[in-house]
Amino acid sequence: MTLKIDIDEGAGDAPYEQVRARIAEQARSGGLPVGYKLPTVRGLAESLGLAANTVAKAYRALEADGVIETRGRNGTFVAAAGDAAARAAATEARAFAERARRLGLSEADALAAVRDAVRAVYGDAG
Repeated sequence: MTLKIDIDEGAGDAPYEQVRARIAEQARSGGLPVGYKLPTVRGLAESLGLAANTVAKAYRALEADGVIETRGRNGTFVAAAGDAAARAAATEARAFAERARRLGLSEADALAAVRDAVRAVYGDAG
C-alpha cells in the first residue's frame, strides 16, 4: 500500500487541504491501513513539490481530527480514526442541538439546518 496524492494546481482547494483530504479519504476507506507509516513532512513536501509548512499544516489538521497520530521520533501513522471521528462528530452535533434549542428552534428546524449544511458541504451526493 502506498500513499497516493496528486495536487491539482487549478483546484479551488488550497494544496494543504488537498493533502489533508486525500490522506483522510485513503485512511477512512482502508486504502491506508491503521498503523501505516506516513512519509516525513519534509519527504512528502519534496515529493509533491510543496513547502514543508504546507504539509505540516495538513498533518496538524489530520492529527486534530484523529486521522493520524505522531509518535515522536518514530514518525507519523494512520490512527484508528473511526472511533475518534465518530466521537468528535457526536460532540459537535450535541453542541449544535443545545445551541439550536437555546435559540428557540424546533427539532424540525434544527434538522433542516443540519440537512442544508450537509448539502452545502457534501453537495448533492451527501
